[in-house]
Amino acid sequence: MRQRDTFIRQVLAANVLLIVASLFAASLVGGFDFGSSEGRNQFLVLALAVSLTLVVNIVVLRRRFKPLENLIEEIEGVDPAKPEDFQAERVDVEEVRRLAAAFAVLLERIAGERNRSTSLVMRAQEEERKRLARDLHDQVNQSLTGVVLRLQAISHDADPKLAGELLEAKALATQAMEELITLARQLRPTALDDHGLVPAIGGQVRRFSEQTGIEAELLTRGELGELTPDRETAIYRVAQEALANVARHSDASKVEVALAGAPNGSIALTIRDDGRGFAARDGGGMGLGGMGERARLVGGELSVESHVGEGTRVTLRIP
Repeated sequence: MRQRDTFIRQVLAANVLLIVASLFAASLVGGFDFGSSEGRNQFLVLALAVSLTLVVNIVVLRRRFKPLENLIEEIEGVDPAKPEDFQAERVDVEEVRRLAAAFAVLLERIAGERNRSTSLVMRAQEEERKRLARDLHDQVNQSLTGVVLRLQAISHDADPKLAGELLEAKALATQAMEELITLARQLRPTALDDHGLVPAIGGQVRRFSEQTGIEAELLTRGELGELTPDRETAIYRVAQEALANVARHSDASKVEVALAGAPNGSIALTIRDDGRGFAARDGGGMGLGGMGERARLVGGELSVESHVGEGTRVTLRIP
């Protein structure tokens, strides 16, 4: 496969051709007599001077193009999800500095557009979750309630031989009602809309403990202040996903959820378990990417610390 020429190679090739052509032109104009030693010596001096000029030209070009090469390497290593990590090398070359500044602005625009699009998608998801939760609670659950009441009424006048089957049908309908209520709460907890973040997470922690048998507690510290709906939703969803990961993967016996507010208005959510932990390469299927995206949308940062046999700690910080 033919290697593509770089810009510096093209410039060097052009310079070499110009210098060689200048050498032959100078030899023709100077009328060197290659038959005499003096003519050959003059041509040799000229050739050495031209060669030295060529070497200096190559060194200078490589040095001047080095900042551009460094910038290209920096651009190739940029993670679009973390535009703040782009730190171009400070150089005195105006064009390279302008190119780095333009790329930084482009990254910011891409990040802003991505955050805006993702925020709209997640808001639409939350609205759809809210609608589905309301429909499950108000319509499907009411229909099941009617079924239970109807079965109870039928059981009074039914043949005693059918009492067992009617009781079992009533139990199944009641179980379906409870599962629908649980699903509705997972889709959109009414406590988050009616009572706020702390009661919603508190109820989530209690249900988690009841359903899994894992000891769990919620610790709060400081003042949370007024939170926007987007921030409340992000904190709640991160806690929900982290607890779901504990239930599915950790084999933990105890979980601690801590929610702390600082005087400067920043918030920190920490979910710590004493489970088996995981290696960094094994955490890809735990929804960490979605949790991190939620954190970035509200200007926060998500960090995960885990070691095999030492448990896991998930921390969300929102300034």
